Amino acid sequence: MKIKAIFYDFDGVIKDSTNIKSKAFYDLYAPFGDEIANKVAKYHLENGGISRFEKIKYFHQEFLKINLSEQEIAEWADKFSALVLQNVIESNYVFGALESIKTLANQYQQFIITGTPQNEIEFICEKSNISTYFVEICGSPKNKISWCNELIKKHQLNSNEIVFIGDATTDFEAAEACKLHFILREHEENEKLFSTKDIVKVKDLNNLAEVIKNNLS
Repeated sequence: MKIKAIFYDFDGVIKDSTNIKSKAFYDLYAPFGDEIANKVAKYHLENGGISRFEKIKYFHQEFLKINLSEQEIAEWADKFSALVLQNVIESNYVFGALESIKTLANQYQQFIITGTPQNEIEFICEKSNISTYFVEICGSPKNKISWCNELIKKHQLNSNEIVFIGDATTDFEAAEACKLHFILREHEENEKLFSTKDIVKVKDLNNLAEVIKNNLS
């Protein structure tokens, strides 16, 4: 078996930006009180990779008993974008991520699959000067399972030739559903969620080539 492609999640895997979005969700719902804002931030951390549109709809329905129209969901999502966009661009890379991405671009086909909206993730990657290292950059509204299946078909890949590097349950579920290899980028927010999973776990993306070689070949 030889790995030919790498699917990366973005927040928490390439950029250390998970907490930026948690704080943004907290701030967005702070006018409804600390209890609601804390529930929102907690849900976001435990359900990374789901699009903000789905989360905002859920938060209003479940926590506020409000059903938003599609237009209202879009307006709330715009407020969220305004809070996070520049902060994500300016956030630090996960240790070793930038170096590994640059190095591995010559060895593997690389893709980003994220819950961040399509136009936004393209803008972030362009401003971060990393777009050229990826064959495709894939965001919401299409979910991660759909993207995995589409990329496998479009680029004529076999599932056993792909590793998904993620830090969220949606990443793991997409890898499971599409029968991909999986590497968890482990951090304090997801340790408990994956504590019982027998999977490859790394604290950062330093020496990623060696991790893939030692565990998936």
